[in-house]
Amino acid sequence: MSPPSESSENGCPKCGHAETVMDEIATSGTGVSQMFDIQNRQFTVVSCAKCGYSELYRGSSNGNFEDRFLE
Repeated sequence: MSPPSESSENGCPKCGHAETVMDEIATSGTGVSQMFDIQNRQFTVVSCAKCGYSELYRGSSNGNFEDRFLE
């Protein structure tokens, strides 16, 4: 897939599309939390609605993760 064109100032870093999908996931860490399957790490996932490119951001979304993704 080719990089975004020079004319697209904002959008997906991979394809330039401006529509996103946001979701949250939880994962386990290492050691005891992994052994007991305690999901103590929270991430917000921002994905491009067109190509599926995704970025993970630590913590819960406060609204600005989408802005960072589209910069």
